Amino acid sequence: MTMSLVACGGEDEAGTDSYTIGLLLPNRVTPRWEKWDKPLIEQRLKELCPGCTLVYANAGGDVDRQRQQMASMITKGVRVLILDPADSKAMRSSVQEAHNAGASVVAYDRLAEGPISGYVSFDGAQVGRLQGEALLKAMGGGGSVVMMNGDPVSANATWFRKGAMSVIEGKLKIVRSYDTVAWSTDNAHANMSAAIAALGSDRIGGVLAANDSIATGVISAFKTAGVRKLPPVTGQDADLDAVQRIVKGEQYMTVYKPFAAEAAAVADMAVALGRGEDVRDTTATTTVDSATTEDIPAVLLTPRAVTVGDIKQTLVKDGVYTIEQICTRKLRPACAQAGLSP
Repeated sequence: MTMSLVACGGEDEAGTDSYTIGLLLPNRVTPRWEKWDKPLIEQRLKELCPGCTLVYANAGGDVDRQRQQMASMITKGVRVLILDPADSKAMRSSVQEAHNAGASVVAYDRLAEGPISGYVSFDGAQVGRLQGEALLKAMGGGGSVVMMNGDPVSANATWFRKGAMSVIEGKLKIVRSYDTVAWSTDNAHANMSAAIAALGSDRIGGVLAANDSIATGVISAFKTAGVRKLPPVTGQDADLDAVQRIVKGEQYMTVYKPFAAEAAAVADMAVALGRGEDVRDTTATTTVDSATTEDIPAVLLTPRAVTVGDIKQTLVKDGVYTIEQICTRKLRPACAQAGLSP
């Protein structure tokens, strides 16, 4: 799908730009990509570069499809590619292909291997630390935990886990640990069901779920097993259904990553690269290393933990959701108790 970014103001310099920027997102399982990231990036690009054109593709969780999508964009002469890799390692050859063709690649949210020109994300270690700290608090400082990690092909999954382990190691006993292929709710449900069957629900004091899609599968597995009193479960991405579960007391917390700030930062970097600027001098605030490349110019933003008492001053205040969106009719009593009445 191609969207022309028609003029809507911007600096005089932007009026002279007329190149193409590609946006490649990894899947449709995680609601934020289509609901927040894509429109926010498009909006910021319109402001910065009215004469530019955005070409968009979603891989639907299929790395081969993402390779094809990226190859098509390179063939069409896209100058800058914003890539959230479906598989950080497997996309390396595509990143190299783009580099060879003279196109710049900005890794978005997940670090890609190969000669990328920049990286924009949230501090993944801090995401994991926030999850670990919240779980440790909810569990009273000790107990047995099941680790429900992210997709092993994502560089972020390892980053999140390391951050969490830096907090909980030696304090919580890890009784099972699973990788969640494609961040799939169904895969998470199957893994959690296996843990419950092997251990018994009473031996699981908490679950460190890497994101909200995984938390969905975890919680449904407990319910399927007939567990009424759920252990604390973490999450990430502040999906609406996860926020509603937090209000109901089914999920303990999520990690909120202000999408507008991340989208704006990657658009800024993409436009700077499109204009031939050195992003080390303009948009980047730090550097990171990937498995293949050192000193990649980067922007790493700060995530925020959200429990039931934080929803109003974070997600509602920032306009992510209104109280009316969160508090459906069935949730109104729980919302009132949480201080979220309209």
